[in-house]
Amino acid sequence: MTETISHSPDKSIDDVSFDQLRQLVGLVDYDESRDPFPVKSMDAVVFVVGNATQTALFYQVAFGMEQIAYSGPETGNRDHKSYVLKSGSARFVITGGVRPDSALLDHHRAHGDGVTDLALEVTDVDKCIEWARKQGATVLDEPHDVSDEHGTVRIAAIAAYGQTRHTLIDRSRYTGVYLPGYQPRKGAYRKPEGAPKRVFQAVDHCVGNVELGKMDYWVEFYNRVMGFVNMAEFIGDDIATDYSALMSKVVANGNHRVKFPLNEPAVAARKSQIDEYLEFYGGPGVQHIALATNDILATVDHMRAAGIEFLETPDSYYDDPELRARIGNVRVPIEELKRRKILVDRDEDGYLLQIFTKPTGDRPTVFFEMIERHGSLGFGKGNFKALFEAIEREQDRRGNL
Repeated sequence: MTETISHSPDKSIDDVSFDQLRQLVGLVDYDESRDPFPVKSMDAVVFVVGNATQTALFYQVAFGMEQIAYSGPETGNRDHKSYVLKSGSARFVITGGVRPDSALLDHHRAHGDGVTDLALEVTDVDKCIEWARKQGATVLDEPHDVSDEHGTVRIAAIAAYGQTRHTLIDRSRYTGVYLPGYQPRKGAYRKPEGAPKRVFQAVDHCVGNVELGKMDYWVEFYNRVMGFVNMAEFIGDDIATDYSALMSKVVANGNHRVKFPLNEPAVAARKSQIDEYLEFYGGPGVQHIALATNDILATVDHMRAAGIEFLETPDSYYDDPELRARIGNVRVPIEELKRRKILVDRDEDGYLLQIFTKPTGDRPTVFFEMIERHGSLGFGKGNFKALFEAIEREQDRRGNL
């Protein structure tokens, strides 16, 4: 008999129920007792940015997130400012250096705005670190406790691709808003009347870009070190266009709550989107974050009104009779998808709706995907060609194709 991690709602998933998460991100049952590295969920996506104060406001206005906590000079943190934002079960931590000699400023000069930490909530930090060390992982932070009046958090960290890390967190003995050192604090921003309660409800997956020849290395790392399973792979004609190509494989923890697609460039006539990312980010890193929503139309309408730019899909995509025959009936009329440039794909388990933003910072690196799943456990394989052609059009405008 199999069992899943945490069937009942808990603090870590806010007011998004387990059944809602199952539909939102495609959870599956698995036997936790056989897992050497039991991961409960994504704890936080941690960003280092050039201006944390402004960026935190940006995510509140454009992504509908709520500020819940803060650490900075006013709380005794003299090195940096850090804002904690929530949306359903998703947590972003936006961090920027304050002191001129802060290491965060050095990181930002090298990489620009980007993700430094895909933090994971685990059931046993020490067990995970002991296993990871035996499997050859680089331990960045040894297991240790951090405490305040709200309890104790057990924490450690291991290295992943580039300068990305996975902080491992056990907050089962902690009742505070985030971590010790953070104080509850709402931002000054107030949502306008009529704004949706949430624009998205969960992190669906986080995509990493690695150097040529390194994808299989990191897939094997997640298999060996973290017990992740292989979900899918996309190679060759699956995802190639006339000008650029890449290879991609997807790994996930046992119940698929945490999913990490990994991309590497492939030899092609011109520079691929992965090559462009690696050049402008200065090495491997997180390329995009997929955010799960239960109403992608309302999500896209809100974000467009707030100034977010999405990749354009030509009308011919929606007028293709083969597409219409393949996708069948979906909850949204194709004309509504066409008006908003939302992509649709179907597989043996169901269908999904998805759309991708343009890069949200100055460098052509990090962007976001909004995804609405209806049974599908996939990643929109049928849309890859249309998506990559849209990305290439943007690369061409930047002079980077």
